[in-house]
Amino acid sequence: MRAEVRFRGERGPRSHLVRGISERMDLLMALKQTLEVLDVLDDPSTGGEAVRRLFADHGWERVEVRRVEGPSGGTDFVRVTIPGGRGKAAGGSAPTTGIVGRLGGVGARPARIGLVSDADGAAAVLAAALKLAEMHLRGDRLAGDVVVSTHVCPSSPILPHEPVPFMGAPVPMETMNRMEVTTEMDVVLSVDTTKGNRVLNHRGIAISPTIKEGYILRVSDDLLHLYEIVTGRPPVVLPVTTQDITPYGNGLRHLNSIFQPATATSAPLVAVAITTETTVPGCATGASHEVDISLAARFVLEVAKEVGEGRCSFYDRQEWEELQRRYGSLAFLQTLGRPPSSGESESR
Repeated sequence: MRAEVRFRGERGPRSHLVRGISERMDLLMALKQTLEVLDVLDDPSTGGEAVRRLFADHGWERVEVRRVEGPSGGTDFVRVTIPGGRGKAAGGSAPTTGIVGRLGGVGARPARIGLVSDADGAAAVLAAALKLAEMHLRGDRLAGDVVVSTHVCPSSPILPHEPVPFMGAPVPMETMNRMEVTTEMDVVLSVDTTKGNRVLNHRGIAISPTIKEGYILRVSDDLLHLYEIVTGRPPVVLPVTTQDITPYGNGLRHLNSIFQPATATSAPLVAVAITTETTVPGCATGASHEVDISLAARFVLEVAKEVGEGRCSFYDRQEWEELQRRYGSLAFLQTLGRPPSSGESESR
């Protein structure tokens, strides 16, 4: 149930809307952070250290960079931590919001020159982190901690895929999950370009139902409400299938990797998809829309505010307990499942 917060002199649901609008005022410059991040990522020599320098230039030092090599090359994993006033880092109990930028790579060099569409997820979460860091330094501190993670690779492989080619990743999915999803995350927002499909024809962002331990739960009313406030439009919900929430490597078709962090955590996850009206390849250049990336950054920042204050729930706990009682655990969907039969092989 959504908690209602009232301003002095305000009564009823309008007060929640007024509060949301007022909190948007400090996000008017999110586009500025998006442009700065895109400029750093759109460089053939970009990497984790370039991202670290960007944050250092803004006075923020809590940036971890770790290089990991894989079968298709290497990439730099980046984690930005923004402690909250009542968060775990300060000895408090306010919930921690995890924001994961999911992608194969920010570039496909030498096959493609320039920033690819797949970079949008990394750009959005890093822009949100940069804005949060600036807010923190100015004294506007969220209640809960925020942990932002992604990876930066300017030369990822291109993978054949229908209806359009996708970007691959230089390291296995299990490695990406291990590096990007942490145990302190109480909720997870997974942000990814989701343009290479014909099931969602909308320019902007979309959110998914909540995914938790193999269950596809109903869409959070609180998140729908925040979507309306941030975008000023009716909510758009991303379709999801059972295959999508299973791990890569089982040979099944997945919409893309946006739900993969859900296979590595028991925390509830909601996908934030950056979408288009047409089908766009993940390896396409010139296809990143700065305003849409900024919109995703603003949305996850607003969610982090509300989560830390205890005013935003990703799922109904009573419904969750009743599902568990009636139907038991579906956590086996977070695994690769049964091995292939004789003569078959697992792919992807």
